[in-house]
Amino acid sequence: MRATPAFRLGLAALLALVSVTLGSAAYADSGRIAFNVFKAGFVVGGSGGSGTLFFHGRRYRLAIGGISYGITFGVSRTHFHGVVTHIRRASNVSGVYAAGNVGAAVGLGAQAIILTNQNGAVLTLSGNSVGAIVSADLNGLVLTVK
Repeated sequence: MRATPAFRLGLAALLALVSVTLGSAAYADSGRIAFNVFKAGFVVGGSGGSGTLFFHGRRYRLAIGGISYGITFGVSRTHFHGVVTHIRRASNVSGVYAAGNVGAAVGLGAQAIILTNQNGAVLTLSGNSVGAIVSADLNGLVLTVK
């Protein structure tokens, strides 16, 4: 039985993807993260908050700040929690994370988001929010490890 050229090419691509994924994962690590973000705005919005990174058995305090531009009306507070991956040290979490957002919440709501910074850190987050806000905007979020 002979393998077709398309099958061999697909197999080679799959093997290359697996080796890159496993190779980079061998040198990177992960941790848990939790933080609160307060957001308020009227066209231009601002956000701020604090949180904690749990990495290699230690706790690191986080400061959060950000700005958004677009359609933003209201005030909300969101408690995010999740994992941070592709980091070698806690300082890799510090950086600028950008995202687009479309949403509305009155009372309680839920959110899920994946963000990446310039250091390659990937945040996979879910959260619960409370407040009254309508938004369709671009967000810049800055996390700093203290």
